[in-house]
Parts: sequence; structure tokens; C-alpha cells
Amino acid sequence: MSESSLFDYQAYLKVTTEKSGVYRMYDEHSTVIYVGKAKNLKKRLSSYFRKDVGSTKTRALVAQIRAIDVTVTHTEGEALILENNYIKKYQPKYNILLRDDKSYPYILITDHRHPKLGAHRGGKKIKGDYFGPFPSAGAVWESLRLMQRLFPIRQCEDSYYRARSRPCLQYQLKRCSAPCVGKISDQDYNEQVSLAKLFLRGKNDQVINNLVSKMEQASEQLEFEKAANFRDQIATLRKVQQQQFVSGMAGEMDVLGFYRLNNQACIHQLFIRDQKILGSKSYFPSIPADTEDVDIVQAFITQNYLGQGVEQGRLPREVVLPMAIKGKEQLQTLLSEQVDYEVKLLSNVRTERKKYLALATTNAETALRVKNSHKESMQARFAQLNTLFELPTPIERIECFDISHTMGQQTIASCVVFNTEGPMKSDYRRYNVHGITPGDDYAAMSFALNKRYGKLTAEDKCPDVVFIDGGKGQLGRAEQFFADLDLPKTPLLVGVAKGESRKPGLETLIMAGSHQLISLEPTSSALHLVQHIRDESHRFAIAGHRAKRAKVSKKSSLEDIPGIGPKRRQAMLKYLGGLQEVKKASVEELAKVPGVSTELAKNIFASLHDN
Repeated sequence: MSESSLFDYQAYLKVTTEKSGVYRMYDEHSTVIYVGKAKNLKKRLSSYFRKDVGSTKTRALVAQIRAIDVTVTHTEGEALILENNYIKKYQPKYNILLRDDKSYPYILITDHRHPKLGAHRGGKKIKGDYFGPFPSAGAVWESLRLMQRLFPIRQCEDSYYRARSRPCLQYQLKRCSAPCVGKISDQDYNEQVSLAKLFLRGKNDQVINNLVSKMEQASEQLEFEKAANFRDQIATLRKVQQQQFVSGMAGEMDVLGFYRLNNQACIHQLFIRDQKILGSKSYFPSIPADTEDVDIVQAFITQNYLGQGVEQGRLPREVVLPMAIKGKEQLQTLLSEQVDYEVKLLSNVRTERKKYLALATTNAETALRVKNSHKESMQARFAQLNTLFELPTPIERIECFDISHTMGQQTIASCVVFNTEGPMKSDYRRYNVHGITPGDDYAAMSFALNKRYGKLTAEDKCPDVVFIDGGKGQLGRAEQFFADLDLPKTPLLVGVAKGESRKPGLETLIMAGSHQLISLEPTSSALHLVQHIRDESHRFAIAGHRAKRAKVSKKSSLEDIPGIGPKRRQAMLKYLGGLQEVKKASVEELAKVPGVSTELAKNIFASLHDN
């Protein structure tokens, strides 16, 4: 059986809804690899796991699936819109991707001496302040045109800005203050940038109050032209504010669906902007026993919205709640003060809002049932593994070790941890292996085990089973290590050896002590659990190794020379014209660099030429 068996699709399909909606498929790295829509989600998802799937692409996709989640929609049309938004957001490799509108657009104010106001969508992250996301590129350009009327901040490209020797047309139109040629002081320009940031965060009234103060101050100082500019800016802002009030923001709201099952709860958040569902997210709060539903919802609103609106760009003007909450008026006041416009918390809703609330509630129920299905599947795998090993007590914690290196260099050891609910990523550990012969995997394994268990005293952190990714050699080294160690409890040691062809499903388990070989059926749930843990350990080790290797590749050979700090290194590179020139330089040429003595030049020359 293929690696797709690691995803228990049969258990998942039992609880999948038959409503229309959008589904997302994830690989072992929790990356979205496919987004699709369906009139009947259960029927569509079932079609992926038929035995007679003819498409090569579909078979390749199914082999990588490790998780699926769904978002239910009212209609197929809504599913189409949401599917499109998700494809732009996640860029799944198994979807057809369009060149344009690849991701959500933002407004960006860059972090320069004279910051630029512009649009940003995808690509390399630029240092600065981001505002959004916006529902479309058109909405961003419309906002930028409005900002040009309100704040004279440059919107030109950096290359154009640096090449200016006289003001451009935007300055003549009073849409830019021409900082490129010094027509405005840095202080005044930065004040306009600060006002623009406040405006983009929704604090219109604060912007107007600041401008009124500046106008009065300029008038008192007899700077009437400057005061007139502030007056015109205030008038434009107030006109824009009136237009926004008249047009309304009925399509700007979050809808919170709630579902509870015993002592578990799920809150599903629908993001609706411009009468379109932009996306959704499920939350599974950890709740104490005997907590009331209203307290869960109120805690979510407090933690999710208070103090977060400014950082996230904008709070919605409406939040539709699944029930009435305590202290609603106080919360509304706090949220409104945070963004300088009225934010409403609505619970008793009708018509369109009621439909969206029902939709969010359905999604909350679906998400919680799917989560429980995964948990039950993991518990069943643990139980089967417990039966296989014939242990007297249930297995509650499993750890697995793996080693990753390139020809003995940049060796990394990984330790991943699983419990009956799945991966415990907070307990994952990586170890930089050093002080061993390069390429000695046995010594690297001993190093990792000593780091993990050498000073362990708490019994709750001691695993029931430890998997060693490797053959009898690695397992033997682990046995030798644990024999000399006094732990609160002794874990069961098991080696995981790959088959001859290294194909999934051909793994062999090697029991410690007897070195008995156990080969499981490809359909065994216990084998699927072992594969999942082993693959996660391998992934975690490789990721650490690649990061370490990339860091080393960027390191200068000058950094390891004693007596060469950042300043001297920079001086040498600048004086001699680069690293290659430094390597070619003689002792006499090196000694001419400011701050480098003859003795140090000899050391540098010897280090660079391995003498």
C-alpha cells in the first residue's frame, strides 16, 4: 500500500458532510497541496480514494495526502468564489495557477528615509508597515488614489525617486511633496507618513484632530500658506469620511459559528468582505470543565479582537455572534475606540446574516467532528501497537530519533514526540552534533540520546517507546547507552529498518535485546503509525540540517581567523576589493589594510592558505 495509507480516509469520510463547499488537502509538512470545490463534499472526496483512479496526477496527489479540511458554503457559486480565494492564498502545487492576482494584495508603507506608499502582493517581503489584506487589486489601487488626494507621500519607484533632479508632475498636482529634491523637510514628511498610517488603521478622527492642531499652530506662527494646506487636507478628509458613512459597510463583517461536544468546542470564523467570503478559520479553545458556552465565546472575542485590530489592518464593522454575551456594550465601546469607528456585536440576527451564521455553525460542527475522528484514529493505532508489543500498560508517549548530514558535515539529530492525539511539536528537539568523527552515525546517535536523556528526572517526560531510525548497529548503540543509564522508567527500544528497495510498507521492526525481526502487513494500523513517526523524524532532521548547511554556506572563511572581527573583516574586503582579492594578497599587501599588523597579516595568510 502507498504512503496515502497514513491518512485514514475511511474514518474521515464517515463524518464528512454531503453539503456543498470547498476542501483543502495537506501533505506531511502541513502545506496545502490542492484546493477543490464540490456540490456534494462527501461524494467528491470519496472519488479520490477509489481503487480504479485512472489519472496519474490524482494518484500522485492522493499519495501525498495527510489531512483534509472543508469549508461548507450555501451554494456552488459561493464555493467557486472561496475556491478561487484559497488558490490565490495557498498556491497549491496540484491546482492550475493563474499568473495574475496570485495572492491577497496589501498597501505597504516602506521603511526608508522617505517612505514610499504603494501596493504589495506576493513576492519578497519588504521591510515596512502592511495594511490589509484587501479583497482585490482594484480595491488597493482605489485606496492609493484616495491616499494621493489626502497625503502628499511619494508613490513612485525607488529608481525613479533616486534619479530625480527636479520635481515631477505629481508635485505640480499637489499629490506629492517632492522629498526627492528637498521640497519638504524630513520631519514634516514623516509627520504626513504617520498620519497616513493612522488613516489606514481607521483612526480618521485622530488624523483630523492632529491636522487641526497643526493648522492652528501654523496660523499662530503666521505661516498662512502652510495653514491653508492643512485646511484643504482637513476638508478633503471630512468629505471622504462623509462618503464612507453614506456608502456603509454592510458587507464588512466576521461571523462566528459555535459548536460544542461534551468538553470540546470549536469556533469557526468566516471573513466576509464586499459581500464575499474571503476565507475561514477554525479554533479549538482549551476549556476547563463546566465552562459555559457564553464564556467560551466571550473569551474568544476578547483574545481575538482586543489589541489586534491595529496590527491586522482593520477590524470589521460587524461581528455576528452565535449567542448573546455578557458585557456586550463595554466590548463594543472598547473595539470602537481601538479603530475610531463603530464596531457592532450582533447576536439576534435575521435574513442574510442569519444564513451566514448557520453556515459558520455548520462549519464549526464539521471541523470538530473531523478533529475527533483523527484523534480516535490515532488512539486506535496506539492500541494496535500496544497489542503488537504486548506491553502491560497502554502506550502514551513515543519518541523517535534520526540523524541527518552530508558526507559527515553539519550533522543534526532530531527527536520527535507523539502521544495518543498525534504529534507533540512543542516537545520536538534538534541537536547540533559535534565532537565526533564526521560520518559516524553511531556516535551521533549516542550524542543525541545523551542530550535527551542524560539528565532526565521527570517520569512524565520519559517515553514508553523509543524508535531508532536505522538497523541493528544504531539500535545496539542505543541499547548500550540505556544499559548504563538510570531512568525513572525504562522505555522499550525498537529499531526501524527500511526494506531492501527502501519502499514504504516494507519496513522491518527490530526489537531490543532479542533483535527479533517483525514485519507488519502493509494495511496494519500499527505500521502506519510507525511510518508516520519515522517520516516526521526524518523530515524534522533534514529541515534542521538544510538550515545549518545554508548558514555555513553563507559564512565567510575570514570569520574563523582569530583576531578578525566584523570591522576588520569589512575593512579588508573594502580595501582589497573582495574575498578573492584577500585570498590572493601577499603578507605585505594584507599588512597595508588599516588596523592589520604584520603579525596579524601573517596569521591571515597562513589561515587562508592552510599553512
